[in-house]
Amino acid sequence: MTTQTPNKADDVEEGTVLRPRFDAAGLVTCVTTDATNGDVLMVAHMNLEALQKTVASGEAWYFSRSRKALWRKGETSGHVQKVREIRIDCDQDAVWLRVEQTGGAACHTGRRSCFYRAAPLGQKGAAKLEFRDAEKTFDPDKVYPAKV
Repeated sequence: MTTQTPNKADDVEEGTVLRPRFDAAGLVTCVTTDATNGDVLMVAHMNLEALQKTVASGEAWYFSRSRKALWRKGETSGHVQKVREIRIDCDQDAVWLRVEQTGGAACHTGRRSCFYRAAPLGQKGAAKLEFRDAEKTFDPDKVYPAKV
């Protein structure tokens, strides 16, 4: 893996070298889906170290923008993501992880997916969200330490 700027677009779009294009903050967007059924579980960010650790370990690592810290998915909850495949988009500025989600939940709210609300189409005025597939798999208050 290299972060050096390639000479030609072909190197990025058609080449075989992983050359992630991180944004100004040193991050790349990562979409994570269930390897079995394709459901979107979460969208997060990776820095170079998170991507390197994911490739090397076969477990999902991310960079938390709010905590400004590297984290391994499941380090607190035990709901580890075992990576089955890593894909990179055409211009290498987005990552797609296909994972086996252990523990049944990817979201810190206790739900299987972070995408548990929908904004129905055709609403006038302020959109009102509706819960979809929003059952909780675990109680986050029992899993995560109290916030200070």
